[in-house]
Amino acid sequence: MPARIDTEHHLKEALEKLLVLDPRFAEVVALAGHPPMRRREGGFSGLARIICGQQLSVASAAAIWGRLEAKFSPLDHHAILKARTPQLQRIGLSMPKIRTFRHIARAVRDQHLNIDALAHMPAEAAHAELVKVKGIGPWTADIYLMFCVGHADAFASGDLALQEAARMMLRKRKRPDAKQLEKIARIWKPYRSVAARLLWAYYAAMKKRDGVPVEQGEEKQ
Repeated sequence: MPARIDTEHHLKEALEKLLVLDPRFAEVVALAGHPPMRRREGGFSGLARIICGQQLSVASAAAIWGRLEAKFSPLDHHAILKARTPQLQRIGLSMPKIRTFRHIARAVRDQHLNIDALAHMPAEAAHAELVKVKGIGPWTADIYLMFCVGHADAFASGDLALQEAARMMLRKRKRPDAKQLEKIARIWKPYRSVAARLLWAYYAAMKKRDGVPVEQGEEKQ
């Protein structure tokens, strides 16, 4: 089974190993401190929440999510498949997000996507399973694996804040793109999710703002 980041102890151990792999992170830790866990609920609901929040302010996403949870209990694939489009629109979901919710719900129903099995796969294999589903892009898959599943080696190379943090840490003039950051991050395997947490914290410290994931553009929907 792949290494997991399920507790603060797991995170501390993985951080120590990451510092051995790449001592440059010592400067990051000195400035940003110990990175936060930021674990989230998994399953269909966890995946839906990530999609719900894309391209929205934190407040707007929280309001829409609150209405979804109030309307559907439990918020699972059965509930989404039964819901009517006007009902979901009144809650605040856009049509692209409604379509994505339904694509995922059908994939779960038809057993094309086994969400529970993702925790037992290597990060790359789990990522590949997620992006097979229409509407789930690479950023969504990586964020889900990092924060909802707890994969120690998941890494969102398409995240703009990670790219900028890596540029600052490595003292590069130009921000690396997703492919370049993926190559840079190879040295951090199998603890890339810890590297990501550190880089987000570093970004927050350097920019004096919340170190949160920032997806690169719209997901495919």
